[in-house]
Amino acid sequence: MKFINNVFEMIKETLLRKVFLIPLLIALSSINLLPQNVQVKSLKYYRGADQTSFPIVFFGGGEGNHLTIEFDVASEHIPDMDIVFRFCDRNWKPYDNLFLANFGKNVARNVPLEFLPVTVNEAHYHFIGIFPEENVEFPFSGNWMFFVTDALDTSVVYGSGKFYVVNNIIAVHDTLKNETLEGGHYFPNELGKVFNITTNFYLSEKLFPAYVNNVTIIENRKLDYPIVIDRSFNTNTRQFYWDADRKFTFIARDIRPGNEYRQVDLRDINKFNSVNVRAQFDGLEYSRFFKEGPRDHNGGSIIDYFKNQNSIYLNVTFSIRPPDKVYGDVFLVGAFNNWELSPDYRMDYNDGIFSKTIQLKRGVYDYQYVVADYQNGKIKNPDWYILEGNSWDTTDEYNIFVYYEEPTYGGYDRIIGYSRIISRR
Repeated sequence: MKFINNVFEMIKETLLRKVFLIPLLIALSSINLLPQNVQVKSLKYYRGADQTSFPIVFFGGGEGNHLTIEFDVASEHIPDMDIVFRFCDRNWKPYDNLFLANFGKNVARNVPLEFLPVTVNEAHYHFIGIFPEENVEFPFSGNWMFFVTDALDTSVVYGSGKFYVVNNIIAVHDTLKNETLEGGHYFPNELGKVFNITTNFYLSEKLFPAYVNNVTIIENRKLDYPIVIDRSFNTNTRQFYWDADRKFTFIARDIRPGNEYRQVDLRDINKFNSVNVRAQFDGLEYSRFFKEGPRDHNGGSIIDYFKNQNSIYLNVTFSIRPPDKVYGDVFLVGAFNNWELSPDYRMDYNDGIFSKTIQLKRGVYDYQYVVADYQNGKIKNPDWYILEGNSWDTTDEYNIFVYYEEPTYGGYDRIIGYSRIISRR
């Protein structure tokens, strides 16, 4: 950075002397020394070639067993970008441990970018790559993150994502059944409907029972809202059993199924033929509490092929009129923001209608509305069901991970078992 500052000071002084500097400016721009406004857009990451698949990689390789990362880039000049991979604990905090840093095999350098069609005004370049690859390995089983950064300064992060690396060394067996929550009165009655997911496994002789940590369940793509059954305490709805030998049982009996997600499908260029469009062609949306939705992508999205000249960005307005009895703010959440409740997606209120306009690339996206309190910049008491409904007939995907406190390399959260269960096929 000191070198860059000196260069710009030299340019400033020379301009004051009225020296012609266009050739020098062009040269500096070509090697990316000039400051740039770089923005990563439409960031997606998924397993294999299926855009709707859960982001997970398994030890052992095999066809389609890789993480695909793709995104658009808005930048006046072609930027030099790296992708840095970091191993994390089960709470997504990257390890600082030197043994777990994976130096030498944790950075994809100067990732190649392709030009987008000239019809795409809001971005200029595209990247798609698969990992692991020659310069990137995932030697540890557990939680991983990647960071799209500036190649000269990796502290400048343009985007990031979370994924799992799994080494299945134990056999995990799961059951799912319908139950009704006990010990409370629920109105409407549908709010009492839950799934009971029971996970059983036997620990191998090479592992120590005391190091079995917890079982974590991820519903669809909601990575930031895990369902955790911890062995350290039991409740009426989260329970742990151990036979003092090798058999373990973890139970979560409070998982509301919700409803199928809403979908916005922007792929029809005749239907959505302008830059400013509504998410639903008919305009307003309403509560779906007593209305079952059609099958969704379990929280995923499908974006049109990046070389398609019609795969442009649209300004999409989402609008909903909730029932009068719904109190609080309404937030838009979906595949376009990784299902993260964020103040940036808080909807504007006007005369009984909540609206929010966001920019989306042409494609199809799962989404929903969440009611919550917004106080002092924080989102509290989120309700994922009051506007969307809750039904046992909903099809959900649950990814189930068994965590183990691995004592080697200074200690880390290791995933030793994994299974996937679908609530209804």
